[in-house]
Amino acid sequence: MEAKFSELLWKTIVRVESTEEKISFFTETGEYRLSHFQGCCESVRVRVESIEGDLDSLVGSPLLVAEESVNDSMSRLESTAYDDRSRTWTFYKLATIKGHVDIRWIGESNGFYSESVDFDFFPKAES
Repeated sequence: MEAKFSELLWKTIVRVESTEEKISFFTETGEYRLSHFQGCCESVRVRVESIEGDLDSLVGSPLLVAEESVNDSMSRLESTAYDDRSRTWTFYKLATIKGHVDIRWIGESNGFYSESVDFDFFPKAES
């Protein structure tokens, strides 16, 4: 189910898993996942461009910062005569008392599709 990134504020992460296309934050109540849902016929690439800081510093202490920001527009950035792809940058700032992490995502397309990062919550299954 779709969630707001700020829902992570004051939650305690027990585990983090990351790949170039997905970052999962596990809490006692379930998994919060950053990724991009690829729609039918979509020509989009969304991936983690960089992670500054140690993801492990987010484990075991409540999150004191959980912020998301996106570049101002879906316009074509840094385009040239040979590169007319649209780009969207999304930034995530997270911090605990043990450290902070900045995550930078880039989404690229031909401009006809969403380049956004999806944030979803998957509740823990009842035992």
